[in-house]
Amino acid sequence: MEPLFSIITVTWNAAGVIAPTLRSVSEQSFTDYEYLVIDGASADSTLDLVRDAGINGTRIISEPDKGLYDAMNKAIAHATGTYLIFLNAGDRFASPASLERIAAQAADNPGVIYGQTQLVDATGNVVGKRHLTAPEHLTADSFKRGMLVCHQAFVARRDLAVPYNLTYRFSADYDWCIRVLQSSPANAYVGDEAIISFLTDGLTDKNHKASLKERYRIMCHYYGTVPTVLRHLSFIPRYIINKIRRSIKTPA
Repeated sequence: MEPLFSIITVTWNAAGVIAPTLRSVSEQSFTDYEYLVIDGASADSTLDLVRDAGINGTRIISEPDKGLYDAMNKAIAHATGTYLIFLNAGDRFASPASLERIAAQAADNPGVIYGQTQLVDATGNVVGKRHLTAPEHLTADSFKRGMLVCHQAFVARRDLAVPYNLTYRFSADYDWCIRVLQSSPANAYVGDEAIISFLTDGLTDKNHKASLKERYRIMCHYYGTVPTVLRHLSFIPRYIINKIRRSIKTPA
């Protein structure tokens, strides 16, 4: 019988960050899932840590790949669950009840189940919320304003999961979520309590400017160039406020 969820962790030399991810999966109260680790031929102890975690339903695929989104495409091809959850190394479920809360929304077979995300540092301490908040009602048009739902908190039905567009190096997840939403018949909101803890120093964080440029191109493609330009003008106050907040937290 196919599991309800395929929880997917993409890794490459992730021994330094993967332990909290593994622990959060193993602690889930809801257990109808398979755990796929798609590894890019790590040379450190990543795979030993995965095996030692002893998580039921674990499958490991370790081979060279062309990067994060190529590995995610492999995950889609190998997954057997009804829904896909991409939980990257370093990220974790916000609580042992997170998966149970997500599962409670699956009864009506929505195309996407989604929720809120909190930000954590390398030690697991909560450092804040995302600057974008997941709305109670989600459509493809919602993403005109940016990636309102963090990819890890965006649980997509596998039959809607198109391959990631590998022409995007840093924001293929944004493009992917829009395409999934375009074909989703209905979406279900888990609630205001965070379901995912996102490690703030991930790939997109380290390549923030390049990611924003790609997102702009994606917005123009799906929502039109002129509306996207006008919308970005409205983002300026938010950008200034966020910059001020960062300068207060990290004084010179």
